[in-house]
Amino acid sequence: MPAEPATAPSPRRHLIRRLYDWTVGWADRPGGMRALLVIAFAESSFFPIPPDVLLIALCVGAPHASFRFALVCSVGSVAGGAFGWLLGAGAWHLLRDAFIPYVFAQSTFDHVQQLYQGNAFIAILTAAFTPIPYKVFTVAAGVLEVSLPTLLVASAIGRSARFFMVASVFFFFGRQMRVLIERYFDLLTWAFLALGIAGFLTIRYFR
Repeated sequence: MPAEPATAPSPRRHLIRRLYDWTVGWADRPGGMRALLVIAFAESSFFPIPPDVLLIALCVGAPHASFRFALVCSVGSVAGGAFGWLLGAGAWHLLRDAFIPYVFAQSTFDHVQQLYQGNAFIAILTAAFTPIPYKVFTVAAGVLEVSLPTLLVASAIGRSARFFMVASVFFFFGRQMRVLIERYFDLLTWAFLALGIAGFLTIRYFR
């Protein structure tokens, strides 16, 4: 009997793989670091895609520059957090309907408000380091009159710790990590999605 043909990859898998290859390709382009800066800045206030995706791609392509990428990502993210604070402090009455429910839900905002009544610094630090949606905290900090220095210090610690931890893995184990990503791409994609969902659930149920 003739051998059965191999199962063709699904269109969705093919599309995700092409996006992955395209993103990794930024590591070889002069604009890759600028793109990382812009995405990190935008994600801190309104953009839905976390900068970790491009940070990892750049580190995969150039492990020796991992710490430089982490620094750019950290600076962009903290600056974007300050921008989110300014949006909340100075333009929330104009932007509220654009943010809720399109960027985050009213219930999510209400939960962040409860967290800020406890310890704003710890709440921001936790959101900056974990998959909890950071943008909710930056905008809400401005709306709820959390001091800008509190936001900046907590964000600088949390975001830098997160991005430099990622960079350290690729700086020291870059070759092995690239092989791992290529081999277990689908599993890692689902794991990354699960982390994002876990972040939203944490905001929803953590008091």
